[in-house]
Amino acid sequence: MAELKYISGFGNECASEDPRCPGALPEGQNNPQVCPYNLYAEQLSGSAFTCPRSTNKRSWLYRILPSVSHKPFESTDQGHVTHNWDEVDPDPNQLRWKPFEIPKASQKKADFVSGLHTLCGAGDIRSNNGLAIHIFLCNVSMEDRCFCNSDGDFLIVPQKGKLLIYTEFGKMLVQPNEICVIQRGMRFSIDVFEETRGYILEVYGVHFELPDLGPIGANGLANPRDFLIPVAWYEDRQVPGGYTVINKYQGKLFAAKQDVSPFNVVAWHGNYTPYKYNLENFMVINSVAFDHADPSIFTVLTAKSVRPGVAIADFVIFPPRWGVADKTFRPPYYHRNCMSEFMGLIKGRYEAKEGGFLPGGGSLHSSMTPHGPDADCFEKASRAKLAPERVADGTMAFMFESSLSMAVTKWGLKTSNCLDENYYKCWEPLKSHFTPNSRNPAGRI
Repeated sequence: MAELKYISGFGNECASEDPRCPGALPEGQNNPQVCPYNLYAEQLSGSAFTCPRSTNKRSWLYRILPSVSHKPFESTDQGHVTHNWDEVDPDPNQLRWKPFEIPKASQKKADFVSGLHTLCGAGDIRSNNGLAIHIFLCNVSMEDRCFCNSDGDFLIVPQKGKLLIYTEFGKMLVQPNEICVIQRGMRFSIDVFEETRGYILEVYGVHFELPDLGPIGANGLANPRDFLIPVAWYEDRQVPGGYTVINKYQGKLFAAKQDVSPFNVVAWHGNYTPYKYNLENFMVINSVAFDHADPSIFTVLTAKSVRPGVAIADFVIFPPRWGVADKTFRPPYYHRNCMSEFMGLIKGRYEAKEGGFLPGGGSLHSSMTPHGPDADCFEKASRAKLAPERVADGTMAFMFESSLSMAVTKWGLKTSNCLDENYYKCWEPLKSHFTPNSRNPAGRI
């Protein structure tokens, strides 16, 4: 496969033409009476028309046929996709999942859509307020069908296997340790090359943004130039028997047939696009004196709520870095949080729980549920010599954090058969070290 090309920058106003049709973008206007190459002009709006310019999202697509050229949508197999947060009773316990099992293609073929499994979520799709976390487990490519999410944005985190993603804006190759965002309403199809697994953070009614940097200044964390947008690419392909468009609408799946590939956009311009990002490019900031800065310093993207400083969802990573804090317990601290924290592991071993928390698995610590390092980690870190050290080399853990209290689905708690019933036992060996008669006991300072 030839190396794909991209446009650099986050949220930029971009323009792209497939080089097979030079001059396909109209000059000086969006919607001419007759478009170059007799294309159709179609606007894709990701925000209300009257949003301030800083938050206004839209792109113009110049395509062989408009996206309206399809048969009626009809309800289709829902699989394990749901937005019913009342399937099972709430569970306030610490939850951990073993690696989610990918079905063998010889036993059950599953593409990206049929391999979607909703793990947990909160909020309401119809009021555009909330989120969902999904796991995808697939072993075949999507053939003559695409997916469109009318409910929200997908932030996709592949953990095993690379994804070749066809979109109306062009193609992206997304590998483990990279992420991509497919924004609301964009049609896409995914090719896979092996048994493939990953995580999805879906947000309703808002879009992902770069976090404000405040006193950090103008540079740091995820730099805008490192986000990549696909360049225009089209296929003029008739599909005998019909191409299937699968639409997630109000949490339900619907399917419609059309005669042509939806990836027939010859040129486009705008600031509402899919994009990808390599997590290795994250510029890490950390404490260089003592104590911890809060994990918000590792935020890659945020989806803000209407309350200042409070997110519907944050995407946070724990990348390789130096640990140099003096007189400090360096692993993550023990914590109870008003936020809900879902963690996943792309590769390696997470420092606070080196056993049991495995790549392809996950954990959920719900609102005000206590969590922190396991007993082994605490004992080792309490006695460690505090020399400068590398942390998390060869590892990439991440967190989907939300201000909403998330409910776990029936699939997550039962059907997946991946819930670790013994997770709580990692804290059972914790013991009291209290020495009421000695402020600085020997051997622990």
